[in-house]
Amino acid sequence: MKIYNLFPRLAGCFEDWTPHLERAAAMGFDWVFVNPIQKTGRSGSLYSIADYFAINQDFLRPNARVSPKDQVLAMVAEAERLGLSMMIDLVINHCAVDSNLVREHPDWFLHDGKKIANPFCVEPDGSRVIWYDLAQFDHAHSPDRAGLLDYCVRLVLHLVSLGFRGFRCDAAYQLPNAFWEQLIARVRRERPDAVFIAETLGCSPEQSCATAAAGFDAIFNSSKWWDFEGDWLLDQYDLTRRVAPSISFPESHDTERLFSESGGNPHAMKQRYLFSALFASGVMIPIGFEYGFRSRLDVVNTRPEQWESPNLDLTHYIAQINGIRDAYPVFRHEGPIKRLDHAHSAVLLLHKSAPDGQGEALLVLNKDPWNRQHFQSEDLYRHVQTPGPLVDVSPEWPMDYIPTPFDFDLAPGMGRILVTEPAAA
Repeated sequence: MKIYNLFPRLAGCFEDWTPHLERAAAMGFDWVFVNPIQKTGRSGSLYSIADYFAINQDFLRPNARVSPKDQVLAMVAEAERLGLSMMIDLVINHCAVDSNLVREHPDWFLHDGKKIANPFCVEPDGSRVIWYDLAQFDHAHSPDRAGLLDYCVRLVLHLVSLGFRGFRCDAAYQLPNAFWEQLIARVRRERPDAVFIAETLGCSPEQSCATAAAGFDAIFNSSKWWDFEGDWLLDQYDLTRRVAPSISFPESHDTERLFSESGGNPHAMKQRYLFSALFASGVMIPIGFEYGFRSRLDVVNTRPEQWESPNLDLTHYIAQINGIRDAYPVFRHEGPIKRLDHAHSAVLLLHKSAPDGQGEALLVLNKDPWNRQHFQSEDLYRHVQTPGPLVDVSPEWPMDYIPTPFDFDLAPGMGRILVTEPAAA
């Protein structure tokens, strides 16, 4: 899955989304993920949903003669015309504390003494962050678990009726596996093509595997935070890939913008997209990544007026990388990945193979986005098992053939992509 996260608060009204959908399609993405579009509670956070079956007025054309549902359907039809499938956030770990559900179904919620409990997280320093605008559902111990499950199934089928085929399940690991198994099974009885992706960031690899086993089609991985040095990412990937495919991202709506984090370095932007797109079978970027936007997306305060002037334009580069993913199946599967030893500490050399043994790839990546690095190998062919030539399919300055020995000056952050298999038909 190649996913473009169209952030509703930055994109504005549904009828204004067409240029963003067209750009996503032109870059070779096949899915568009949108954050919640339902009516929010008093806080205004997209993730503080007050009415799951009503559309947020911020995304509707004022005084429009067509219904909110028809406005959503028109947007989805435009996406489908461009070859894009639509995915939406499924936020059922919690709802707005001022939602009518809190009053009408108090037994659906976790309680802290006599009051409804607010969800929280624990920061690395041990401090607790509590979201006071949210009320936490109790999927594990509610005396009316069946009623709560029925409501969630009805919600998913409602979103399907609006044209959404995929669901990013927010904080999926915080809900019981038995709940997900039942919800996914019941939805797929009516819509076998429904896609469920578990948001598992912040939990252990073992928790990710356990959650994925509930029937999810994919999970998100933590490759964004890898410094290309330790073994932890490769260990996690090897554990989780046996259970479910994963999705990489160089930044998300929950993180700082990479262009700001990198000090405005375009080489770092290219480096991280190339790595993210080729490491796992799925990749995602949020709106604005392609233009090097600096302002972090905010679920409450971001507005269309904050659209930035491009600091760079990576649309062609991203389209090239996505085209390589499409052409060579080794990059579309969760095959084994191993780091290869060599003498150049500033260069990462990875080997990836297709899980069926057909197709291999070598990634030679300059870890340093600021300086050139020289890479030399006596014989790259000793790292692959497949007979036949290695082919350079790199987006920048591809070589006509791979010599032995291999000797190359890598520009800052540059990656060389070498494959052993012919392009897919």
